[in-house]
Amino acid sequence: MTSGISYTRDVFLWGISGVYLMAFASLYVQIPGLYGENGILPAKLVLQEKIDSIEKLLDGAPTLMKLTPHLGLNAQEGMDLLCLMGMLVSFLSLVFSVARDTVAYPILWMLYLSLYQVGQTFLWFQWDILLLEAGFLAILVAPLNLQLPKKWRMSPYHQHDSITLWLIRWLLFRLMFASGVVKLTSKCPTWWGLTALSVHFESQCIPTPLAWWWHQLPLWFLKLSCVATYMIEIPVPFLFFSPIRSMRIFAFYCQLILQVLIILTGNYNFFNLLTIILCFSLLDDEHFGYKTGRKSSWLGRMINFLASVLVYGFIGYQMLHQFSLKVNWSPSFSVSSSIAFSQPQFTAWLDWIVPLTMTLGAVSLSYEIVIAIVRSMMEKKALHWRLLSVAQCVLFGAISAGMLGISLVPLSYLSNSSYYSVPTIFRNAHEKFEPFQMTSSYGLFRVMTGVGGRPEVIVEGSDSLEGDWKEYEFMYKPGNLSRIPPVVAPHQPRLDWQMWFAALGSYQHNTWFVNMAYRLLQGQPEVIQLLHHNPFPEEPPKYIRATLYHYHFSQNNGQDWWVREKKNEYFPPVEKDNPSLVQYLKHAKIIPEEDTKGKQDQKKRQILPSFTQRFVTFVRMLVGQTDGFTFILSIVLASFIINIYSKYFW
Repeated sequence: MTSGISYTRDVFLWGISGVYLMAFASLYVQIPGLYGENGILPAKLVLQEKIDSIEKLLDGAPTLMKLTPHLGLNAQEGMDLLCLMGMLVSFLSLVFSVARDTVAYPILWMLYLSLYQVGQTFLWFQWDILLLEAGFLAILVAPLNLQLPKKWRMSPYHQHDSITLWLIRWLLFRLMFASGVVKLTSKCPTWWGLTALSVHFESQCIPTPLAWWWHQLPLWFLKLSCVATYMIEIPVPFLFFSPIRSMRIFAFYCQLILQVLIILTGNYNFFNLLTIILCFSLLDDEHFGYKTGRKSSWLGRMINFLASVLVYGFIGYQMLHQFSLKVNWSPSFSVSSSIAFSQPQFTAWLDWIVPLTMTLGAVSLSYEIVIAIVRSMMEKKALHWRLLSVAQCVLFGAISAGMLGISLVPLSYLSNSSYYSVPTIFRNAHEKFEPFQMTSSYGLFRVMTGVGGRPEVIVEGSDSLEGDWKEYEFMYKPGNLSRIPPVVAPHQPRLDWQMWFAALGSYQHNTWFVNMAYRLLQGQPEVIQLLHHNPFPEEPPKYIRATLYHYHFSQNNGQDWWVREKKNEYFPPVEKDNPSLVQYLKHAKIIPEEDTKGKQDQKKRQILPSFTQRFVTFVRMLVGQTDGFTFILSIVLASFIINIYSKYFW
């Protein structure tokens, strides 16, 4: 007997390799401007001196960046090296199936975790955390490919694959369920009024051209889309654990449709692709066209059909009842909708359902472990192989139970009364392993921003306070009113994303903005290359300022895609030698103090560069800070070409 998920497992690992490749490549082209010696947030500021023990390596934030000085590399070169290593390993894993094993994925996870620990605000996104958790679980999912003699060689597919893939399914459940729940627990009036999508498409960070079209749709349809989002994110994820295969496939396509629509209307880098990869854990080999020998009697098919009808009927009834859906035929067709439950009722439901969800997870995992053990014992193999298979199921079952227990802590955050229902041993373990980002809490689009207009910070420069102020145009975020919204995913322009967050607050709460303004006053080429248009190509301006605008999509797709109105000053005009600015930058160590020893070390390093330093510098000179979208597309296309060539011509 086999679990029928061997190909599914390979597809998942292949997808994770692709996402890793995109993430490393996207970050690599931005490192000089973000983290270089003259970048916005130099990585050297968060690194200590060279370490000489494992204890110091794991002390605080664990990162391999602490080892790079031993190779003669500065902070930027260290990040370059880790990114290049990650791109190489993920590229090989994407192209060659033999490379998708328990050696590759620990390396990829450690590399990305190391970058995350020094990435500061530019790397602290939910999708970075999600990739780290999914990447850690990929270590458990991946096979151990040992080159043993043929008589001792084990099959690369094991019965415990169903147990480890269950962890992927559990992660997907926590992601989607939490994303739906937080929209209501945030008490955001747009989510409770079902009007969030009437704002979302123009207020999201980097819309696509289709976002403009979707924004023009009737309000009743956008409200109905909110209802569909709630249904896909809250009740449908419970079908992930259904023993009925058709229900899991139904849940898969519900999630797939949602993620594809998000990809079409918004640039959310690799996040949606990663979510789709997680969704593959809901499928089996038979769905990919492989014969698994699965047989079911007419009675079994009848029971499955009746159970499916009952479940789908119940979900449909709850959607009609909880959202007061009503079809209107006159004066024109529409569907009216409104939330029929109150905030206290939803809170009470959460206090009931979250503990039940924890129990469901424990029961579902136990079922998978028992089934895997039974299949192991029924395999047509020698006794010692069957015993080994059972032992593997027990081992991975115990590991999975531990991972489930730790993940209950962030899940309990959804309900005020659920945290202390998690056993103390799991709460302590979660706290201990938190620096490794093995499990986290999620909740996307918690509050809808941009109601009344999306706030947008426009940075300007001038040679005189009374003179002509010229706008800096960023690579992808809205600025120029006539510029078409871009398609940039799976690349994430991290400066553009942080500019979006900065517009929601003030520069005092986004201190990196002050650093960026100073780099523009210096005319630092590494930072300038993160922009689309520099209005001062010859020499930098004397003054920099920033103004807050509110942007709206235009009502017609004529010459301009956007309209805007000026709101207020965001950042006052400053010059490079402003005493307050200089004092802050010295305190933040952006402007270094005189350091004779540091200069001597740098001089020695320049005289005697290591081979690794020369290699990293050479690759950086070749690649530079090219367009991230083009760079990622080129690498992924190359992997596909090699994959096809190796499959059909080798």
